[in-house]
Amino acid sequence: MPLKIAITGSSGLIGSVVQDYFAKKGHQITLIIRPRTPIKFNRRVIHWDIDKKEIDVRGLEGQDAVVHLSGVNLAEKRWSKEFKEEIKESRLQSTRFLAGSLARLSKPPKIFLSASAIGFYGSLKHNDEINEMSPKGDSFLSEVCELWEKSTEPVKNVVPRTVHMRFGMVLARGGALSKMLPIFKLGLGGKIADGRQMMSWVSINEIPLIMEYLLSSPGISGAVNFVSPNPVLNAEFTKALGDVLHRPALLPVPRFAVRAMFGQMADELLLANARVMPRKLLEAGYKFSYPDLKSALELILNKKTHHT
Repeated sequence: MPLKIAITGSSGLIGSVVQDYFAKKGHQITLIIRPRTPIKFNRRVIHWDIDKKEIDVRGLEGQDAVVHLSGVNLAEKRWSKEFKEEIKESRLQSTRFLAGSLARLSKPPKIFLSASAIGFYGSLKHNDEINEMSPKGDSFLSEVCELWEKSTEPVKNVVPRTVHMRFGMVLARGGALSKMLPIFKLGLGGKIADGRQMMSWVSINEIPLIMEYLLSSPGISGAVNFVSPNPVLNAEFTKALGDVLHRPALLPVPRFAVRAMFGQMADELLLANARVMPRKLLEAGYKFSYPDLKSALELILNKKTHHT
């Protein structure tokens, strides 16, 4: 049965794939966008202005699900004090405003899927399993994710289910992978530091499938780790990427060089170590379509973007 699904951040890396996937499945998609935002497809729209606290509430009435993906790209630039504030506020302001708007509806959605990240857990010195029951870390991103998730509070008494989508490193032709590709295509790629840090990743193709599963799984709410059940060492990741591109990946990037290039972002994204598992999804019986790193990379780099 077709659902009414409203999406913020629809032009972003994840949002563009999610709206396309659900539209092709026959669902009615509504984009929550700023005024004068260009639209590629003929979609229903709801206009909002976060700064002015304005939104077309009538368009939100009767939506079955709202998917919230807004937030400035973490890897957009070096983490200055100003940009860190932008990272935080772009997430908190939009989430508070949207959650508050949904809480006032007479016909609220049945589920609110709101973005978060595995940065919640921070970087750990051990490789024990991290799952949805694990405690918050003590990094900048940990603090942002905690506040981000708390910003959904206004909907808790109105919307039956809120899910915090804790995304791992998203593998797609954009995002972090796009920054690596030029170096690896030249045969100049390699592990970062000693390559022993665990990378918890998810294929862009898997994300709408997990969302679809959650829409029909009333028992799942709260934090859900959007990661493959097969996290890898950074050394394994870089070797797989080199193999898929048919290039050597033998030139390690020293820790000091990564920190010199990226500052705090290096420690929290590139050098962070966390073996995050999708425990809630696995225990609920979800079957991953893209659990293997090398085959996931091959699909993405061969420009296949959707599960069929």
